[in-house]
Amino acid sequence: MKKELSYFTINDEFGGNQDWFTNVVMHIGGCAAATACDSCIYFARQFKMEKLYPFDAWNLTKLEYVAFSQKMKPYLRPRIHGVNKLWMFTEGFGKYLHDVGVPFLKMEEFSGERSFEEAREFIREKIDQDIPVPYLMLNHKNRKEFEDFIWHWFLAVGYEEQESAADGRFLIRTATYGEETWLDLEKLWDTKEGQRGGLIGYKIA
Repeated sequence: MKKELSYFTINDEFGGNQDWFTNVVMHIGGCAAATACDSCIYFARQFKMEKLYPFDAWNLTKLEYVAFSQKMKPYLRPRIHGVNKLWMFTEGFGKYLHDVGVPFLKMEEFSGERSFEEAREFIREKIDQDIPVPYLMLNHKNRKEFEDFIWHWFLAVGYEEQESAADGRFLIRTATYGEETWLDLEKLWDTKEGQRGGLIGYKIA
């Protein structure tokens, strides 16, 4: 089974791109803000929550996306160790949702300490509801394979359950740095590290 969300492009890139940020601290540590920005654009387009994005969500430009990131910066500001806790995202983005008048978009935190099987079901359920899933990964034992995802926020915007495969792999489609990447969730989730990050579940109340 395979499910892919109807995602957007900007300048032919898959979603927004943190590398576009001209502000130095945002360029280095603005992944949480970028994840929130992409979430806003997605909900503005797919759920008609126009208040979330201050520009035209159907005519996206790199210039306006960068300007939007600066609006999001005070809510999810980069800090020494990054936005490295789930509550930092839900608290910061929650304030943005309140300020723009969209309090009915709620969030729940899903700890990285929970099992792979639970994470798989959580992501599958949200994607089946056409809802993207913010994912925070901190350290990982396999730094080479997941180099671009270490200490990083990104979005899960699809999944593929390979039931016919011998190992029954569950892949997730991710959006970050303006690119689409498919990752094996079980390998990604099993970080073998003390700090594990986790997921955010959006819910429309």
